[in-house]
Amino acid sequence: MADAPPGRPNFGNRTIWTGDNLDVMRGWNSGCVDLIYLDPPFNSEKQRAAPVGSEAAGAAFKDSWTLSDINIAEQGLIRTEHPALHAVIEAAGAAHSQSMRAYAIYMGVRLLEMRRILKPAGSIYLHCDPAAGAWLRAAMDAVFGRDRFRNEIVWCYPPTGRPPKIGFPRKTDTILFYAPNEAVFHTQYGPMTEATLATYSSVDEAGRKYSRAHGGRTYLDESRGRAVPNWWDDCGSGSTMPKRERTGYPTQKPLKLLERIIEASSNPGDMVLDPFCGCATACVAAEKLGRQWVGIDVSSLAYHLVQRRLAREAMVGSEETPRLTGWHVTHRTDIPQRDDLGDIPPYNSKENKERLFGRQRGCCNGCERRFEYRNLTVDHIVPRKRGGGHHVDNLQLLCGACNSTKGAGSQAELIARLVAEGIRN
Repeated sequence: MADAPPGRPNFGNRTIWTGDNLDVMRGWNSGCVDLIYLDPPFNSEKQRAAPVGSEAAGAAFKDSWTLSDINIAEQGLIRTEHPALHAVIEAAGAAHSQSMRAYAIYMGVRLLEMRRILKPAGSIYLHCDPAAGAWLRAAMDAVFGRDRFRNEIVWCYPPTGRPPKIGFPRKTDTILFYAPNEAVFHTQYGPMTEATLATYSSVDEAGRKYSRAHGGRTYLDESRGRAVPNWWDDCGSGSTMPKRERTGYPTQKPLKLLERIIEASSNPGDMVLDPFCGCATACVAAEKLGRQWVGIDVSSLAYHLVQRRLAREAMVGSEETPRLTGWHVTHRTDIPQRDDLGDIPPYNSKENKERLFGRQRGCCNGCERRFEYRNLTVDHIVPRKRGGGHHVDNLQLLCGACNSTKGAGSQAELIARLVAEGIRN
């Protein structure tokens, strides 16, 4: 395959990956996605499962975290390369719990990878609730920059169940929206309020209603409606969405919610990513709106659900939402390899070794001790089986002892072991 131009994806449109989204994203080209929507686990300490007999039957997960659930070694690399994010992780452990620290590590390394694959002018929307919302906001500030924060969108849904003994019933989720100044954004409009409609009380000689504002006339038939604010109470919920839309997936979101996000922050033909795609609502919404899309989930159920859902959309249609035609979904389970780095010399070439020797100032990247040139060996930071490539940014020099200790593992795991053994601080 020829090298891809900058910003081009090394995967096809309408692809669902089954696997760890961190490994998959590490194998993608940089700057290849226009819009990311993610609805990750919330660290809610709940067990979630789809009802028996539903289309999503078999979908289940435990949304609680311990340090044994994640690769704790990832924090070692975060500490040295991303100090702001490391500070958030440490604060989560100190102020909340070790469970929240584990969750912050899990999400942090994935947000860093999302930043790399998102185009410079791309947008990202992170769906969360109060369980970890404050820590996710801090992590997003650390990774994407607080200057890119645009909105804390509040999604409201109808009340169900009994109210708590202490406190008010919680019937909202939060969506954190980050984008640079040059990002695509299309203002969304909804119906006017009764109070606004009442201001159009005047009628001209042609019978057109208008209101007086700023010394002129504003005609009702020329208005696009009310600009949608950051309070969304008109997108429905799992209990109010149309029957044909429901899959039974435990955290399914309404199509209308995803359609609003995609319409606002992308153009037709743009690439949309959902790295926790679940029942693939974002993928279906992107297809309906003429966008390209890719999704990742740990379960292959996402692939089967998006197939069924797109098939249903192909059978129905109206003037506003025509039938879908010509779609075909690709299912992949491999770890892709980047092709946006030009000609890459063999990873253990003299060219790479000399460059790395200068960058590391003759020190081993594990124990940090100085060695002669001939005593250092080129090695991968992230193994190829986890999405790492031969490009120099994924290479390092290790001494013989550190190289042997690392084995087939990652650099993060090596650092954690060296710290535990007192060889490295």
